[in-house]
This record gives sequence, structure tokens and C-alpha cells, in this order.
Amino acid sequence: MALFLFVPLLAAQAIGGEIFSREPLTLTRQLGEPVTLNVELALTEAQREQGLMFRRSIGENEGMLFDFGETRMVYMWMKNTVLPLDMLFLDPAGKVVHIHENAVPFSETIIPSVEPVRYVLEVGAGTVKRLNLSKGDMASSHTVGKGP
Repeated sequence: MALFLFVPLLAAQAIGGEIFSREPLTLTRQLGEPVTLNVELALTEAQREQGLMFRRSIGENEGMLFDFGETRMVYMWMKNTVLPLDMLFLDPAGKVVHIHENAVPFSETIIPSVEPVRYVLEVGAGTVKRLNLSKGDMASSHTVGKGP
């Protein structure tokens, strides 16, 4: 029994092994009531590099928030990412300044932020349409908008 439990842990380590904390993130939409997501936090370089790579599923109201620690141009890609994703690029205050929908799994095509941002929120493909998200919406959480 112990060996059976140990093997899945090794498999998790083999695909990156980073541990992500979680927090609620509220999106205040211009068109509709606010919606809250449960997001994992990619705060370190190692966590940002791993991101959602190799994940087989993501919950309907879940995502991953990448905090780059500064405002700058950001370039994302989908290498080793199994799931199609929507990406929301956020300025330091949490305002959605750019959206890229339906990023293609395993693609090495660069997805630019278009302008300098501090955060990227990745959610399952179709979430932007399902929740009626748009540029100008505001994200807020313990992390978003709290840094220098």
C-alpha cells in the first residue's frame, strides 16, 4: 500500500513538482455581476515556468495567476500545456488590458501581452465567453494590486 501511494508522488515530482498556494480572485465585470475564481498562484520563477504544464483538467471556476513582480512585457506559450486556455493580461491595478482566447495546446507560438503588465490570469478555454469577460474588467485579490 505504501508503494502505491509513493508512486503518484514521484510522478508529480517528475512533471515539475512545484507547490502552488491558492486564493480567491474576484473579477468585477463591466457587463454583469462580479464573479469569484479560485486561483493557484505562480509567484516564483520556477512556478511561472511550470504554470499549468502537463495538467489534464482545470475546474470551471479555477485558474492560475502569474505575478511577475514588476510591470513589463510578458510573453507566454503553451509548450507542454495539455489544456486549451484563455489568458487575461492585467496591469498592476488588476485591470484587464488584453485577452487571448483559446490558446492552442502544445503550441510554441509566442502570446504577447501587447503592453506592459504585472499579472497573467490563465483559465480554461471558453471561460472568457462563458463569464462575459472583457478588456476593462477589474481583478482583485490578496495578491493583485497589492505589490509595488
